[in-house]
Amino acid sequence: MANTIPITKRGAEKLKTELHQLKTVERPAIIQAIAEARAQGDLSENAEYDAAKDRQGFIEGRIQEVEGKLSAAQIIDPTALDAEGRVVFGATVELEDEDSGDKVTYQIVGEDEADLKLGLINVSSPIARALIGKHEGDVASVQAPGGVRNYEIVAVRYA
Repeated sequence: MANTIPITKRGAEKLKTELHQLKTVERPAIIQAIAEARAQGDLSENAEYDAAKDRQGFIEGRIQEVEGKLSAAQIIDPTALDAEGRVVFGATVELEDEDSGDKVTYQIVGEDEADLKLGLINVSSPIARALIGKHEGDVASVQAPGGVRNYEIVAVRYA
């Protein structure tokens, strides 16, 4: 991960919270579970021991992954942006579908933060790529599975 990865301040806090949980709760609990399984004797046929070791491997791998992401993170605070109505990483964008008139609101976030149900879209998604650099009032054309969709950018906020 030589390159920096953009992440919002909220996303970085979420990763830090997960890392703290993994190190202070999950890791000690799995160490205890392994110790208890070891105390039962023969490890060759001990399913609890095997399951605990597998879980430990997952936890340690996730700790390394989260630490790597945090070390490569470029934290961007959307509230500190002043892009003058331009769509940038971290911006919240209100869109209107030109065909149906449906309105949607998305915030452009990093890969780990993306959750479409919450209106958080990955910066590398087709819709985010079509929006980046555009201004309020512009129309963004997005290649969707059903064909090209045109969205008017109604508002851009940095919240």
